[in-house]
Amino acid sequence: MATIPHLLLLLTLFISTVHCATSSPPTDFIRSSCRITRYPDLCLQSLATYGPAVQRSPRELARFALTVSADRARSAASFVSQLCDKSNQAHYRAGGPVRDCLENMADSVDRLKEAADELARMGRTSSAGFKFHMSNVQTWCSAALTDENTCLDGLGKNVEPTTRSAIRKKVVEVAQATSNALALVNRVSGSK
Repeated sequence: MATIPHLLLLLTLFISTVHCATSSPPTDFIRSSCRITRYPDLCLQSLATYGPAVQRSPRELARFALTVSADRARSAASFVSQLCDKSNQAHYRAGGPVRDCLENMADSVDRLKEAADELARMGRTSSAGFKFHMSNVQTWCSAALTDENTCLDGLGKNVEPTTRSAIRKKVVEVAQATSNALALVNRVSGSK
């Protein structure tokens, strides 16, 4: 015969099991949201750790995606900056295009940060200024993606092949994260 404490324990376990079976964890929300992006595996890999903070909020997911992209852009800009320093010391012919790429990446960082900040302080979707603020977020995110692609386009034949390859690898990763962020931002705005 079961005692009252045992019955309470069994009841608690049953309720917990039912609750867990009926509610999906935030990672499932992130996984399903990432399916709309161009790079869903990268999306999930870079955003899964934010599940507890995101819960099931498309806006928070988009904000974290912008923040991740800005962090990656900052890291890529630092990498390119180090290459600029080395190219100056070694008198590479690549100084100009690499410096231009560095400027593009710095601009990308600024735009992504502005987009994330704007998204964080926007009002409700029903508020009068929502469309205006969302348009700003979309514009800054698109401009950041353009900056990243401009960097890649500028890495022509005047850049030493190993330098070009190293920069391209970092910047492509940033551009993919930014593309994902823009897709998630567009989901918040209701556009496709």
